[in-house]
Amino acid sequence: MLSACSDNAESGNPAEEQRAAIVCATPNAEPVRLEGGTFAMGQDDIYAEEGPVRETRVGGFWIDRHEVTNRQFAAFVKATGYVTIAQKPVSPDAFGVPADQIPPHLLLPGSAVFTAPEKPSRNYADWWTYVPGANWTKPYGPDGPGARPNEPVVHLGWDDMTAYARWKGGRMPTEAEWEFAASAGKPSPDAQPAPDKANSWQGVFPMRNLETDGFKEIAPIGCFAPDTNGLYDMVGNVWEVTADYYRPGHDPDDNDNPRGPSRQDARDPFNPGQASRVMKGGSYLCAPNYCQRYRPAARQGRDPGMGASNVGFRLVYDRMPDRQSPPAIP
Repeated sequence: MLSACSDNAESGNPAEEQRAAIVCATPNAEPVRLEGGTFAMGQDDIYAEEGPVRETRVGGFWIDRHEVTNRQFAAFVKATGYVTIAQKPVSPDAFGVPADQIPPHLLLPGSAVFTAPEKPSRNYADWWTYVPGANWTKPYGPDGPGARPNEPVVHLGWDDMTAYARWKGGRMPTEAEWEFAASAGKPSPDAQPAPDKANSWQGVFPMRNLETDGFKEIAPIGCFAPDTNGLYDMVGNVWEVTADYYRPGHDPDDNDNPRGPSRQDARDPFNPGQASRVMKGGSYLCAPNYCQRYRPAARQGRDPGMGASNVGFRLVYDRMPDRQSPPAIP
């Protein structure tokens, strides 16, 4: 079954017309079995935190063909009544300063939403805004569109993702498992994927997205061809969180089913004081002039206590999960 990604193109708008012309597959929900093996993990010639390259072995596992979608997460919420971190008030204790020094809106339920700045900037704080009312059901804020069923779910924290994983009978992938699946036996490329291969940023980030790939923001699953493992959107679209704690660089001696550093040894220069998790694959915000992380070897730390409008996840399984037919978003 095929379905159009958009049915509301405006005449005369090339980007909208291109989006309307894209036909998105509805991927099979059955996970893919990977037998495991040895591969060259990491990359030495882009960002220092991705090296050194090491020969790494992983065991076999099953992995979701695509990121967890809003439709799938809605089934979990309907079955359990689960409330996500972004839907709860923020504790003043999270800021480490007296409560009267905290702007009131930062204590309201919400999450981080990308907002293009009015002038060029290299400071990520200029394009990330804490938006009260932003959560998985309203990914662009309370005044934006609601969650679309076939788009990856976003605005989830670590506890939200692992709660879903337990309910589903899966787990978060290790960084090595994720990269093994994404690399599909090939070296990590340097170049930005072609616009017909992945959802990334075409143009000068963060000011202007040319939308050559047909999407300004998140794309539904199945709009770009799967890789040779049958997996969709392993690079681009949304970052995918893994189980490993983050520390810049790889331990060259930890190469047999590695699990990353301990919580005590975790370190994220961009998020001091947090035991960040590794996220992989880049997102629709990655562009050659700023974020060249649309590659299997790419990695960054992710604050486990907060979601964002470009961060999602997919699960792996140690045994074949039971089939479930996800209902529509209630």
